[in-house]
Amino acid sequence: MMNIIIVGLNHKTAPVEVREKLAFSDELLTRALYEMRSCKGIDEGLILSTCNRVEVCAAVKDTREGYISLQQFLEHIHGERYQGLLASYFYFHETQEAIRHVFRVASSLDSMVVGEPQILGQIKEAFETAMVHKTTGVILNRLFHKALSVAKRVRTETRIAESPVSVSTAAVDLASRIFGQFEQTSTLLIGSGEMAESAARHLNSLGVRKIRMTGRNYDRACELAHAFQGKAVPFKELFQELVVADIVICSTDATQYLITVSQMREIIQARKNRPIFLIDLSVPRNIEPGVNGIDNVYLYNIDDLQQVVKANMKQRQKEAIKAEAIVAEEVQTLLKWLKSLDVVPTIVAIREMAEEIRQAETQRILNKLGELPAGTRETLEGLTQAVVNKLLHAPLMVLKQEANSSNGSLYVETIRKLFNLDREIPTRYRPKDRADEAVTDAKEPEENEEPRPDR
Repeated sequence: MMNIIIVGLNHKTAPVEVREKLAFSDELLTRALYEMRSCKGIDEGLILSTCNRVEVCAAVKDTREGYISLQQFLEHIHGERYQGLLASYFYFHETQEAIRHVFRVASSLDSMVVGEPQILGQIKEAFETAMVHKTTGVILNRLFHKALSVAKRVRTETRIAESPVSVSTAAVDLASRIFGQFEQTSTLLIGSGEMAESAARHLNSLGVRKIRMTGRNYDRACELAHAFQGKAVPFKELFQELVVADIVICSTDATQYLITVSQMREIIQARKNRPIFLIDLSVPRNIEPGVNGIDNVYLYNIDDLQQVVKANMKQRQKEAIKAEAIVAEEVQTLLKWLKSLDVVPTIVAIREMAEEIRQAETQRILNKLGELPAGTRETLEGLTQAVVNKLLHAPLMVLKQEANSSNGSLYVETIRKLFNLDREIPTRYRPKDRADEAVTDAKEPEENEEPRPDR
């Protein structure tokens, strides 16, 4: 039986200084895929490398041999200096648990932030890269196509990704609730750090194009503005920008207030009391808390948003329970398919042996009968084919049906002994060449399943 194994580490098992040692650049990944595929006992392979995880998934016949090969591969590909130093951070998964792990990763159940969408795109990219370099085959192609399908089902049938769980996205979500549609609103981002970038990205994903950015690092503000179709303005023009902005998200490392109560009174007067929505993500705070007491000024700080994030995390955890049930169901579906492949060599061997016997015996009779009337030969061929098919139908159907049972391997062993197949196995047979054809009747149809590029 072919087994699926995984060797890797992630944010739960290894600190960032270890993960970064094993990260694969685009240039290294191409070479690594070929080297991994040539490792002893590795029939198929795929590498997933992100900031939070490095994993190698492989299809192998011998699990122990595969584990050793992949561990050595991960240690050696980045240089001999890591040999023996990383093993304590690795986790190992085999077949059923490996399938479950892949499905959970794709569904963002194993992410640092449950429900985050980035991991699915990273898996797609890793899968496409492996297919381009032909390091996957029938087993991993089926596994990762199914993983993408499972992730889609989780996002469709649960609300695991709906509630924002980062402060910056929660800020944007809060602003959208107050203003509704963003089309007619003007948004100002003060700062150019990670939170500001995350907020800009989220605004951009919602279709907001009227984003203005400012900060003491004007060059960085220009970079962000260019990346998110916004406009950078000099920091000295902050007062003028506050007069026209509807939503202001502030996130800088300044140690003093950038917007004071007295300034905001002037600003709101210049705005003719038009409401302004302020979100201060800075620590220490950049907007004086007292501005919240000014009419038509609405201020939220990072603690306010942390409460929103906390509530949303609880909601995602509830949805994760539903997602885990979906994953468990889909694991069994793929496991049944994988087990059904065990019978493929036996089914093919029986059919080929029977066909060889049929042809030989038919020809022997034809040689004795001499010249026959037109159509008699075809009739005899059809008769013998029908007899063989009817004789094999029942045992092959039972074999397919029992492939997924606890006694599946016993049935295969018994059939091989009864038909003396160990001596008759066609050496030219390879599962990836004829697996789908041989197990068509055994495979359960999967709704909305994407086509598999197995060949």
